[in-house]
Amino acid sequence: MKIAVVLFNLGGPDTPEAVEPFLRNLFSDPAIISLPAIIRLPLARYIARKRAPIARKIYEQIGGSSPIFPETRRQADALQAALSGDDVEAKAFVAMRCWHPFSDGVAQAVKVFKPDRIVLLPLYPQYSTSTTASSVKDWHRAAKKAGLTAPTSRVCCYPWEQGFVAASAAKIREAMAGARQDISYRLLLSAHGLPKRMIDKGDPYQWQVEQSAAAIVKALDMPQLEPVVCYQSKVGRLEWIGPATDAEIARAGADGKGVIAVPLAFVSEHSETLVELDIEYRHLAAEAGVPDYRRAATVGSRPDFIQGLVGLVRSAVDGKTVTCGEGRICPSNHKRCGFVPRS
Repeated sequence: MKIAVVLFNLGGPDTPEAVEPFLRNLFSDPAIISLPAIIRLPLARYIARKRAPIARKIYEQIGGSSPIFPETRRQADALQAALSGDDVEAKAFVAMRCWHPFSDGVAQAVKVFKPDRIVLLPLYPQYSTSTTASSVKDWHRAAKKAGLTAPTSRVCCYPWEQGFVAASAAKIREAMAGARQDISYRLLLSAHGLPKRMIDKGDPYQWQVEQSAAAIVKALDMPQLEPVVCYQSKVGRLEWIGPATDAEIARAGADGKGVIAVPLAFVSEHSETLVELDIEYRHLAAEAGVPDYRRAATVGSRPDFIQGLVGLVRSAVDGKTVTCGEGRICPSNHKRCGFVPRS
């Protein structure tokens, strides 16, 4: 059997010149700005032009480009190797939402591969209409345009999947190596934020983030740490879900606590981990009097994480939509849950 696995991620600019068009693509997405196209597209161009100089300075701190594509490609290669066997020829493709490689080109490459089945795999453990749903919708558009006819199924979400949780706990333990014995630490499980109005409309992201945090804390089994779920990367004037990561860092400093910052919703390194968490928040921690600031790495290509993805893909091959539970995992009040039996 030939299986094509399409890994979804946001993407990032690969040159300084790509920053503005990357931002334009991001803010043009109706899942990000829910306005009619006649308003949204000019607004996206305006926001991108205005934010580009600031964003370029951010990327300058990590070499001028985002590492998210090569990191995602390594994950895809590891997954492909783990899936392939005597009776399976697996090929993993990477489709980015806001920068190359886009779904259109990837769909054409999948067509050339001529798979028997296609499995869609978001590298977002927690489902949101702004991430997974947007990528899946764009993929179906591109697949139809390319004339792909192979049966397609998908992984919806996996907020407490065992491999993801184990890999996350292991990265926290690594970050704790050499921790000071004379202070206590607060574990800041930091996820990308969303406007509160998206959650109020039924997006399950915040609930799933909280489930991930609970599962990781349980697996970590380090009761001396004080866990706090918080959210980073706020932009604009809308009210966002909280508490904010920067506010929690300031609170930890006021309380004399050390901080272990954990990228809870990111599985690969990019600007929000390498700049926001590593540089900006580290500087904030020093200013706030945090006695020791540590950051756990993303799960990357850790074997336990990759094996978790292998299990999800294998479960999805028979045509079902897959979560880390028995079918739908979101409570009924989350009306924008992405689970449907088949996609």
